[in-house]
Amino acid sequence: MSESTNQIVDHLFRHQAGRMVATLIRIFGARRLDLAEEVVQDALLKALETWPFTGVPGNPAAWLIQVAKNRALDRIRREARLAEKEAELRRSFDLAAREAAQDPLADDQLSLIFLCCHPELPPETQIALTLKTVAGFSVPEIARAFLAQEAAIAQRLVRGKRQIRNLRFEMPEESELAARLDAVLAVLYLIFNEGYTSLRPDLCEEAIRLARMVSGMISSLPKSHALLALFLLQTSRLGSRPHLLPDQDRSLWDRRLIAEGIHHLMLSASGTEVSAYHLEAEIAAEHAAAASYEDTNWSHVAELYDELYRAQPGSPVVALNRAIALARARGPDAGREALAKIAGDPAMQRSHLFHAALAECDPAHAERHFQDALACQCSDADRQFLESRLGIR
Repeated sequence: MSESTNQIVDHLFRHQAGRMVATLIRIFGARRLDLAEEVVQDALLKALETWPFTGVPGNPAAWLIQVAKNRALDRIRREARLAEKEAELRRSFDLAAREAAQDPLADDQLSLIFLCCHPELPPETQIALTLKTVAGFSVPEIARAFLAQEAAIAQRLVRGKRQIRNLRFEMPEESELAARLDAVLAVLYLIFNEGYTSLRPDLCEEAIRLARMVSGMISSLPKSHALLALFLLQTSRLGSRPHLLPDQDRSLWDRRLIAEGIHHLMLSASGTEVSAYHLEAEIAAEHAAAASYEDTNWSHVAELYDELYRAQPGSPVVALNRAIALARARGPDAGREALAKIAGDPAMQRSHLFHAALAECDPAHAERHFQDALACQCSDADRQFLESRLGIR
C-alpha cells in the first residue's frame, strides 16, 4: 500500500467524512446515524484496499459517497420494513446530489450540527456528539478537548446517538436558532481549538467556514461575529507556528485575515452582551495590533483575562492562560502564584500546557516541569517543542 494513497484517504477522511455522514443522515434520517457512520468508514476502507491497485479516481470524494450510498442501500434492503422505500430513497439521494452540484453552498453539515445541538440533549452530549459525527474527532481527541476520561466520553456518545434517533434532520426555524446557538458556537470553538493546537489548518479552515455560515444566518447575535473574529485573528498567526509567540516572525502573519477579524470584532460590538468570545477575540486583537512581542500591551491582556476568569470562574484553561498573562504583565512571581491556585485540579496535572507554564515561571526547576509536561498526552507539534526545550533531538 503506497504512502501517497494513505495520505489521500486520510485527507479525505478529515475533509469529507463529516459531509458524507451529514448527507446520508439527511436522506435516511437521524435514527440511521450509526449506519451512516459505518458505511462511510466502509467506503474509506474500500479505498485503502482498491486504490493502490486501480489508482485514485478522478473525483475521489464522489467515488467514496457512491460506495457509501450503495453500502447503505444494501443494508436497508435487508430490512423488510424498509424494502418498499428503496425507490423513494434512491430518488431522494439523486435529488440531493443534483442540489449539491447546483448549489455548492448547500451544507448538510450545518444542519447536522444543529440536530446534534438539539435542546433535548444535555449540553455536554451535544458538543461531544457533534465533534464525533460532524468533525470526525476520535474519542481520545474529544476527551482531550473536554479534559475528560475516554470511557466517559464513549458513554456520552452512545447515549447521544440513542437520543437523536427520533429527532428530525432539518434546520430549525429562525425563532429556534438562538436556543441552540450556544452549543453550536461551543462546538465550532472546540473544532478550531483542536486544529490550532495540533497545527492542523484543515480543522481551522472548517471551523471558519462554518462560523461564517452561522454569523451570516444569525447576524442579529453579535457573539457569532466575535467567535469568527477570534478564529480569523488566531489563524492569521498559524503560518509562524509552532514557534512560541515571542519567537514568531510577524511578517508571516496574514494581514488579510487580521483585517477580516477586526471587521467581525467591530460587528460583534453592536449588541450589549460581552461574551467570552468577545474577550478572547479582543485578546487576540491586542496581539495582532502589537508591532512586536515587547510592544504587546500585557497589562490590558491581563485585565481582559481577569474579566474572562470572572465570567468563567470554573474553567481551568482560562485560569491557566490568565496565569501566563499575569506572568508577562507583573512578573514570574505573579504567574507562579496564579498557577499554584489551580495546581490541585486533576485536569491541570494532566495538561502539558500547565507544566510548561510552570517551567516558564520557575526557571530553577524548569527541567523537571518540562519532563512532567512530556509525560502528559499532547500533539506531536507540542511534543517537539517540549523536547527542544529539554535539548532532546
